[in-house]
Amino acid sequence: MEHTSFDSLIFDMDGTLWDAVDTYVKIWNVTYSRLGLDASTDRTQLLQCMGMTLDSIIDRIASVSVDRKLFAGTLRAVDKEILPRDGGTLYDGVAELIPELARHYKLFMVSNCGPDGLNMFLDFTGLRPWFTDTLTNGETHRPKEDNMLTLIQRHGLKAPVYIGDTEGDCRSTHAAGLPFMHAAYGFGSAPDADFRANTFREIADFFLQPKQ
Repeated sequence: MEHTSFDSLIFDMDGTLWDAVDTYVKIWNVTYSRLGLDASTDRTQLLQCMGMTLDSIIDRIASVSVDRKLFAGTLRAVDKEILPRDGGTLYDGVAELIPELARHYKLFMVSNCGPDGLNMFLDFTGLRPWFTDTLTNGETHRPKEDNMLTLIQRHGLKAPVYIGDTEGDCRSTHAAGLPFMHAAYGFGSAPDADFRANTFREIADFFLQPKQ
């Protein structure tokens, strides 16, 4: 499939547009402390969980016996305190090239983050004006492929492509019947990707190259 046949780009967040893992580490450790739990996490541990839903991450790394509902609620409250203040670091080229991409394509985001994650990302980075719509697992409790299909139906998209950084992203994209662009600079591998880019600028160059 040629890039010129696409009408819309659906982006993942973590590992694709920014790196906020150090902030997530702080959020998790403040949550442990607030609940009086003798536990902690670090960047290496959270990196292994990028792309997972919150329930899956809690199952994987919570090293103490904890009420999931209480922990998830506290984590979300701490997230809303810290993430809007500390945010993350956009990958090189994202701030300059997202507006340019939005001149040629409708832009969307789909993530497995909590219900507030994408809104906090858009507010912190100032990128909200360039995105048409977003959807998260935290809002729908549905897998990523279902959320892609919801946006496709909602906006009448004819030829979207999903851009993410993990094998899970790739599997979900193909389950939705879409082509997948792998952000190989991110947090994971995706050997079955349809397209691959080593920097965000390479992603933009691919989609902005002149039509043949």
